[in-house]
Amino acid sequence: MKRLLTIVFAILPLISIQAQEVENWLDKGLSIPEVAVLGERPMKQIGTQQTSFSESVLKESISLSMADVLTFNSSIFVKNYGRATLSTVSFRGTSPSHTQVTWNGMRMNSPMLGMTDFSMIPAYFIDEASLLHGTSSINDTGGGLGGSIRLATKPLQNKGFGLQYIQGIGSFRTFDEFLRLSYGTRKWQFSTRASYSSSPNDFKYRNRDKRENIYDEQMNIIGQYYPIERNRSGAFKDLNILQEISFNAGRGDRLSLSAWYVNSNRELAMLTTDYGDEGDFDNRQREHTLRSVLQWDHLRSNWKLAAKAGYLHSWTAYDYKRDPGNGTMEVMTRSRSLTDTFFGQAEGEYYVGNKWLFTANIAAHQHFVESRDKNIIRQDGNQAIVGYDQSRIELSAAISAKWRPTEKIGLSVVLREEMFGRDFSPIIPAFFAEYELSRRGNIVAKGSVSRNFRFPSLNDLYFLPGGNPDLRKESGWTYDAGVSFAIGKTKRYSLSGSATWFDSYVKDWILWLTTPKGFLSPRNIKDVHSYGIELKANTSIALARHWMIEGSATFSWTPSINEGEPLTPADKSVGKQLPYIPEYTATATGTLKWRRWALLYKWCYYSERYTMSSSDITLTGRLPKYYMSNLSLEKSIALRWADLSLKGTVNNLFDEEYVSVLSRPMPGINFEIFIGITPKWGKR
Repeated sequence: MKRLLTIVFAILPLISIQAQEVENWLDKGLSIPEVAVLGERPMKQIGTQQTSFSESVLKESISLSMADVLTFNSSIFVKNYGRATLSTVSFRGTSPSHTQVTWNGMRMNSPMLGMTDFSMIPAYFIDEASLLHGTSSINDTGGGLGGSIRLATKPLQNKGFGLQYIQGIGSFRTFDEFLRLSYGTRKWQFSTRASYSSSPNDFKYRNRDKRENIYDEQMNIIGQYYPIERNRSGAFKDLNILQEISFNAGRGDRLSLSAWYVNSNRELAMLTTDYGDEGDFDNRQREHTLRSVLQWDHLRSNWKLAAKAGYLHSWTAYDYKRDPGNGTMEVMTRSRSLTDTFFGQAEGEYYVGNKWLFTANIAAHQHFVESRDKNIIRQDGNQAIVGYDQSRIELSAAISAKWRPTEKIGLSVVLREEMFGRDFSPIIPAFFAEYELSRRGNIVAKGSVSRNFRFPSLNDLYFLPGGNPDLRKESGWTYDAGVSFAIGKTKRYSLSGSATWFDSYVKDWILWLTTPKGFLSPRNIKDVHSYGIELKANTSIALARHWMIEGSATFSWTPSINEGEPLTPADKSVGKQLPYIPEYTATATGTLKWRRWALLYKWCYYSERYTMSSSDITLTGRLPKYYMSNLSLEKSIALRWADLSLKGTVNNLFDEEYVSVLSRPMPGINFEIFIGITPKWGKR
């Protein structure tokens, strides 16, 4: 690590000293005629497997979270615990903690749990989003044994005042509101975004975990049926505010500040197996989180320097109260956690002609975490406080060299090293290559290989009871190979797609298991082999004047097999698919546009998932496959003084009965209506 840090610090200043200063194009701007670009291969993306989401996908609806965007527009599996509840992702058959998530360069993964809740990320607050599959995640960060997700906001380029307001009303008395205020000059840009969502969330569903008897007049059971119930104690209120300030100082210097505040109050809905009255329970999760990133960019024609500093403060609370029968709510669990993270990053890029690109970056996250749980009654009748108070520094440094000796060939080498606390990773190498098989059709073959490591989370190490400070870091090798193409004709059609094969081996997989003392504790027990294929395609066709059709589709086949040693003679998990990992996933979207009308259809499919490591299908050991369809119709209206939009959405179009997680109810068919207004403030 020391050697790599020395190299990084040596390269960063050389990038700025050796490069010649040229006229800053940011200060004057460029006038570029409209052209169709197909098969463009930037130096930064040599050999990478990347999925980018368009702005129209991210801004489709204010009610969407990033969990919804990923569900219908990517091949990764979104594990959803219910409407407006925890949503995590499984990337290439790995666990949620194996997917690294960054926002404006700062990690969003919880240092306590190691994962990210995508239901807490409103898609309307994200301007740029992309997936880096497998080995490609090494370009951004370590620890992404499955991959990484890159999220970012970017400043507006408007002049004068701007306003946008959208009101949404939906089933289950759901209200969604979004407001954006902005002001811009040639140098300054200010933007304030706010969204608020609330709902009692009391949707109806058929409870297939319960059966009611049908009796005749003699009280003999003559039949059974599954009762229709309501989602109980699932109300939520989510507030998000994002403040952005950007200053273009000229000569290639830009300063920007992004500050994102989250205030969430969510009830945790009762399970389908719960009996009793909802008034006897209070199961609630609250969160106050502030994320802020200050960024400086210094750009020239052939080099770049950037620095970032950030701060994250998060307070989360979980309370579980229950009426024991005396009419008084007794506190059963009172859990509090406090996280403070300081973030810093420096990076540089230097182009040598159009054949070489050198990059270096270093990032640091200093975490301070305090976790307390009052849920143990001592012999004296008082509550005992259990938990931990820990801090940890996380460093990640990387250098890379990208070489394009000819227009057809591209090669890239990345060396990364990480430190968590006092534990260093070995050098993490990654090698990427691509070759243009045919210029006609822009057919490009890609391949990559990398090593990777993931360090245990703070809960893995210190949670009481059960934390295991002797855990080893997980390690793995990943191999990717694929081919992509892009064809089209200006103003007529475009078609692009890719096919990727991947093979991944993860050793010392961390799993929480029950101990003889009755509580869970993590152990390094598994060796996992994940492999498969990923397919994706995008098309756009101009059918006739004013008519346009756009479509996209993804498919993945992802066996994720436990190849470790049996823990006991009765262990049947070896050779079986990991729990809650579907072997097949697929998505498709289609949009038909005519003038100012747009009809959008979205579809996704998840194959069956096992709930037990033995893949036992008895009782509740298997969740059936399901298909999901959404349909929306939007009309835009241009007035002299404002732009208006009207949109209606039908979710779960065919009223599918499904569950994503065992005993967690999901809504049937439901509806939403959105009205948006954007004043023109004197513009015509």
